[in-house]
Amino acid sequence: MADDCKVEKSDAQWREQLSEEEFRVTRCSATERAFTGRYWNEKAAGTYHCVCCGAPLFRSESKYDSGTGWPSFFAPIAPDAVADKTDVSHGMVRTESVCARCDAHLGHVFPDGPKPTGLRYCMNSASLRLEKDET
Repeated sequence: MADDCKVEKSDAQWREQLSEEEFRVTRCSATERAFTGRYWNEKAAGTYHCVCCGAPLFRSESKYDSGTGWPSFFAPIAPDAVADKTDVSHGMVRTESVCARCDAHLGHVFPDGPKPTGLRYCMNSASLRLEKDET
């Protein structure tokens, strides 16, 4: 990660900065409904950043159509950009993906993705902000 400084804010500070949906997803680990997020079908080239702290998380070259209705990537932009946490909610064990800089909930990672990693980072659009490449 380019900037190793951890970003920490109070819930009140996050609420001032984020929309209600962004706060619910990133700070409360909610999940947006499939096929409703702004990036699930996005095809533009660019970098996906954390909506909370602006950290670069994914490049469009690693995005693919998983058929799930959420933006899916086979790898983060850098190995230390996204951190994993064990999620035992909803009666199952999953691997939660969080922003390594601010701990924002991004989504979950599953071992059923395409090559070269075999991973599917299934992210919430509400946790991401796309900065499109200049053409």
